[in-house]
Amino acid sequence: MVVKRHILNSIVTAFFLVLPANAGEAELNALFERLAQPDLENWQVVEKAIWREWSESGSPSMDLLLQRGRRAMSEGDHEKAIDHLTALTDHAPDFAEGWNARATAYFAADLYSLSIADIQRTLALNPRHFGAMQGLGRILEELNEPENALKAYKSAIAIHPHRDGLKEAIERLETMTSGQDL
Repeated sequence: MVVKRHILNSIVTAFFLVLPANAGEAELNALFERLAQPDLENWQVVEKAIWREWSESGSPSMDLLLQRGRRAMSEGDHEKAIDHLTALTDHAPDFAEGWNARATAYFAADLYSLSIADIQRTLALNPRHFGAMQGLGRILEELNEPENALKAYKSAIAIHPHRDGLKEAIERLETMTSGQDL
């Protein structure tokens, strides 16, 4: 009887450990469905909710490292941001937003190859990360790879058709890559 109760408790515990992740995924799916609506007027609210979901690692310690890294970036201390975010990616390697935040810090520090590597990791963990896709497009533009930048921007806009700057970047690069003068 004790063994059965132990097994039952393990199953119930496992169910409740899985439930929040599934609930979060269901919430994200609903948010992405709303975001895809072409006539969505309050898309900024939906985008903000997605970023909030993405920023929750499930660990208060890891969330604190993300906050500290973001704060250091906003203060212009890229080295400190990279240190915090490296600690985050070391301790939470499956947390996509940690990799994305560090990619942003690397970009701000002009460390493009490291930023691209972190963007690749972000997208492997979260293929719908429109921010990472847009960041990749920006880096590729900086590296004078307009065709690849255009692909990255188009991937981002396919997920987030309202994202600031994407339509303009796509139009600019389509003109550039079509052989026409700006």
